[in-house]
Amino acid sequence: MNNLVDSFGRQINYVRLAVTDRCNLRCQYCMPAQGIDIVPREELLTFKEMYRLIRVLTELGVTKVRLTGGEPFVRKDFIGFLEMLSYNDLLETINITTNGALISEHISTLEKLEKVKTINLSIDSLQPDKFAKITRRDVFPEVFKTFDLLEKSSLNLKLNVVVQSGFNTDEIVDFVRLTKDKNVAVRFIEEMPFNGKGQREMNENWTFTKILNEIKSQFDVTEIVSEKSSTSRNYHIENHVGSVGIIPAFTRTICNDCNRIRITSMGTFKNCLFDDGVFNLRDFIRNGASNDDLKTLFLSLIKEKPENGFVAEANRKKGNVSESMSTIGG
Repeated sequence: MNNLVDSFGRQINYVRLAVTDRCNLRCQYCMPAQGIDIVPREELLTFKEMYRLIRVLTELGVTKVRLTGGEPFVRKDFIGFLEMLSYNDLLETINITTNGALISEHISTLEKLEKVKTINLSIDSLQPDKFAKITRRDVFPEVFKTFDLLEKSSLNLKLNVVVQSGFNTDEIVDFVRLTKDKNVAVRFIEEMPFNGKGQREMNENWTFTKILNEIKSQFDVTEIVSEKSSTSRNYHIENHVGSVGIIPAFTRTICNDCNRIRITSMGTFKNCLFDDGVFNLRDFIRNGASNDDLKTLFLSLIKEKPENGFVAEANRKKGNVSESMSTIGG
């Protein structure tokens, strides 16, 4: 059986899997204040179904999975699912994106799971009052405790900072200063319109270039040569232990080397963050598809992967992007 290679010759070896659409926070760039209409639990993929999909994908060349949400640790027995995934001998790396409010008691367990390599901690402000405004929840002490514990752990730590006009652009330099003495990769992410029906207006567009210029206003930076499929452009600052990166998620200058696919918590297969879903894997499985059927399907679907996010967005059948990132999968 062939490996997953799209029509542009890109080898797909990385899948982002959302384990739930539920979240304990209400970040303004992700969903409206009242939350989103969560789906009934029976419409979510079971952990066994998720394991099966990942197993089939690893037999087609996928070696890395990132688990997202919503918030992964909201889902009951998420740790058990991590242990289950760890038994997949073809899977090399399991990474997790989390908001950090629920995981501090699990860090020692995560350290023992050899394939769990990196935790991406979403934290968009270092100021408790501003953090509460962004997340609409008062959990800053717990999240900052998680940050401290992860930084001291054996796990690789990345901080995901969504740069939001009118809210936290004045903290970019403060986040960079964290890398002076802490072994952490701070990654600034361009804000995207995936906030559920466009509930948040972006008054100013903080693009990759604008973010980089803000960093350069205070620091001398040297670009680090990153792997070809890296989602971020990364930089070193002299005498800093950590590093800084910028993810051009909205301007989409990273598409040419894309090696990723997505599966939502409801089993929707997405070739691109900006498409509106190309196939319902959940129903395909529940209607009796074999593993060989799944392999044939994946090999076919990957040929539909668009050249870049602009093409994916233009080809949407459901109109302009209005989904919540919690629904799409982090």
